[in-house]
Amino acid sequence: MKWTSFFRTIQAKLIIIYVLLILIAMQLIGVYFVSAMKNSLTRNFSQDLQERAELLSVLASDKLGSTAETGENNSIESLGAIVTNLFNMDGAEIQILDATGKVLITSNPAHMDYVGRKNTQTVVSRALQGSKDNEEYIIDEDNVRKKVVAKPVFNKGKIVGAVYIVASMKELYTTMGRVNNIFISGILLALVLTAVLGVILAHTITHPIKEMTKHATAVAEGDFDQKMPVFGNDEIGQLSEAFNYMTTRLREALLVNEEEKEKLASILTNMSDGVIATDEAGRIILMNRRAGAILGVDEDELSGSDIAEVLGLSGEQTQTFTEGTYVSMLLQMSPEAERSYMIRVTLTPIHRREFGITGTIAVLQDVTEQEKLEASRREFVANVSHELRTPLTTIKSYSEALDDGALDDPPLASRFVGVIQNETGRMIRLVTDLLHLSRLDNKEALIRMQQADVLEMLEDVADRFSFQMQQKDIRSEVRVEEGLQKALCDRDQIDQVLDNLVSNAMKYTQPGGSIAMEAAGAPGNLLAISVQDTGIGIPKKDLDRIFERFYRVDKARSRSMGGTGLGLSIAREIVLAHGGTISIQSELGQGTKVTFTLPLAANEGVAT
Repeated sequence: MKWTSFFRTIQAKLIIIYVLLILIAMQLIGVYFVSAMKNSLTRNFSQDLQERAELLSVLASDKLGSTAETGENNSIESLGAIVTNLFNMDGAEIQILDATGKVLITSNPAHMDYVGRKNTQTVVSRALQGSKDNEEYIIDEDNVRKKVVAKPVFNKGKIVGAVYIVASMKELYTTMGRVNNIFISGILLALVLTAVLGVILAHTITHPIKEMTKHATAVAEGDFDQKMPVFGNDEIGQLSEAFNYMTTRLREALLVNEEEKEKLASILTNMSDGVIATDEAGRIILMNRRAGAILGVDEDELSGSDIAEVLGLSGEQTQTFTEGTYVSMLLQMSPEAERSYMIRVTLTPIHRREFGITGTIAVLQDVTEQEKLEASRREFVANVSHELRTPLTTIKSYSEALDDGALDDPPLASRFVGVIQNETGRMIRLVTDLLHLSRLDNKEALIRMQQADVLEMLEDVADRFSFQMQQKDIRSEVRVEEGLQKALCDRDQIDQVLDNLVSNAMKYTQPGGSIAMEAAGAPGNLLAISVQDTGIGIPKKDLDRIFERFYRVDKARSRSMGGTGLGLSIAREIVLAHGGTISIQSELGQGTKVTFTLPLAANEGVAT
C-alpha cells in the first residue's frame, strides 16, 4: 500500500518520466548506433574481401594465363605462395579456381583435399560466367556466419579462372556484441544516474508543492497566518507569491465578511421587525430574536420547521408563497387563545442565477396596536359623526317646524328655539372638547405650572357645584391631609379635571347621596386627589374602557344628560400632561372613586 501510494505521487511520476525518457532516447540512439555500426563493419568487411579478391584476380591473371598456355605448374606454385604468405586471413579461406571451377590453390591446410575438386558454389558459377559482383552470406555447420566472395580472373579478355574467398564473420559479431554490452552498461548506468538526478530534481519540484499543500490545508482550516516560503523566481516561486497574496486577500475578505456578518447579525437581532429565512423547500434556517418574540417561541426551537405550518398559512397562501412571488398578508395569530394578535407577513423570494428560487425572506410586523389604533380611529370618526348628526338632525327638524308655521305660535316657537339652543350648545361643547383633545394630543396645550393651594382649589370646586348639589339633595365634603398646602400644576387645567369628575359624580348620584373630594400625599413626592360618590357605579366590564373617547356605559342616558363622552378622556390627557396618573375604582350600585396624582411643590413633602 505504501509503495502504491508512492507511485501515485508527483515525485514518483517525475522520476518515472525522466527514466522512461532517457530509456527511450538511449534505445533510439542504441538502435541507430548499433545498426549504423553493423552496417559499417559489414560494409568494410565486405569491401576488404572484395579488394583482396580483386587484387588476387589481377595477380592470378598472368599466372593462370601462362599455366593455361604452357601447362607448367610453376606459376601455380608461386601463386600458392602469394596466397599463403600475403593474403593469409584469420578464419578465412582463399581458393584459386581454374576456368572449369576446379580448385587449384587453397589457403586452408585442412582443405588440401579440395585441390583438384570442382567448387560447385553458386557464386563460383556466376564468377566463371563473368559476373564480378558475387557475394553471399552462409552459415556453416558450426553455426558460424560467413561471407563468401567470388571474382572472375580475366586474361586477354578470356576467363581463365576465379578467386573464391570465404571469411568467417565471428570476430565481427563478437566485436558488435562487446559494443552492445558496453552500450547496455552505459544505458543502465545512465538510467541509475537519471533516477538519482530525477529524485533530486523531483524533490526540488515536489518539496515546494508539499509545502504549499501543507500551508493550503492550514489555510483551509482557518489559519490565515501561514506564509509560504518562496524558493526562487521560477514558476513555482511565482506560484508561492501568488499563494501568499491569495492568503492575504482571503484573510482580508473573510475579515470583511465576518464584520459584515456581525453587522447583519446585530441588525437582525435589534430589528423591530421579525425576520425569518427559509430554504427552497420552505424550511426555516434563520430567525431573529424579534421573530421569536412575535411568535412566542425561542428562535432555536423552530429551526428546520415548515414556515407555512408555523405561520398557519392556508393552502392558497402556501401555493402563492411556493410560486416565489412577492406576497404581503395580514394574519391573526392564536385566535382561540386569550392573547390574540395580528401580524403582517411580507414574503420575498430569493433568486439565484441559474438556480432559480433558493429561499424566502419573511418579514414579520406585529400590527396589533396599529390595528387597534386604526379601529379606534374608525370608531372615533363614527362616534363624532354620530354625536354631531343627532343634534344637527334635531336642529334641522325644529328649524323646519319653525319655518312651517311654528313661529306663529309663540309658546311653541319659544320651546323649539330653546331646543335648538340646547343642541347648538351641545355641539359647541363637543367641538370645544374635540379641539381641546386635539391640542393635548399634539402637545399644543400650554401647561403653566405654578403653585396652587390644594384646599382652596377643592373648596372652589365645591362652591361652583353647591347650588346644583342642593337642588339634587347631594352632600359634598372636602378633606385635605394635614400638612399639605401647595401643589405644582396648571390651576385652570386641573379645575377642568375636577369639574369633569364632580359633574360626572353628580349625574350618576341619586338624591340623598354624597360626593367627597380628598387630597393626600402619595409616594414619590406626589399629591393624590380623589373624587368619590355614592352613585350607581360602573360595571367591571366597562372599567378598562371608561377613559376611551365617546365611551359611555349607558349611552342613551349619558346623551340625555348632555354629556359628550369626552370628559374623562380630557381629564386623563390633562393629568398625563402634568406627569401624573389617573385611575378609577367602582362597585356597581355602591359608587365610584376616581383618583389622579400631581407633583407637590418643591417645599412640600409627604408626611410619614
